[in-house]
Amino acid sequence: MELADILADRAVLCCTDVKTKRQLFEELAARAAEISGHPADDILNSITSREELGSTGLGNGIAIPHGKIAGLKQVIALFARLDQPIEYDSVDDQPVDLVVMLLAPAGAGADHLKALSRVARLLRTEAVVDELRRLDDPAQLRAVLTAPFETYYAA
Repeated sequence: MELADILADRAVLCCTDVKTKRQLFEELAARAAEISGHPADDILNSITSREELGSTGLGNGIAIPHGKIAGLKQVIALFARLDQPIEYDSVDDQPVDLVVMLLAPAGAGADHLKALSRVARLLRTEAVVDELRRLDDPAQLRAVLTAPFETYYAA
């Protein structure tokens, strides 16, 4: 599964006023609602319910909140680059500034896991993370996130 297939142009946000995890989730849920046509409250409930099971903060300032939405037709991704890192209860207790939210249809086990794996692998690549932190234009950020595999990975 390629990120280009699930990350719409308008699914990339540069957030300047986000101060809390809750506010971040609300911003992402609102944008996901615009893109998917599903109610923002349903999206917010899904990702906050998942977060209650354990933090989706992976460390190194990166988080991948995710949830499942009944009636969603395919996996969708949103990316947020925060100007100021926020407290997130990450595994390394460091604040978060790079976030990829994944939403999957309620019955999409394999696709959901493929998307999580792809995003986690991408965000473990130091060159990608450095570039994402350097840029502040949504189109440029999306280009980094959807670049061909070979661009950032050694063979």
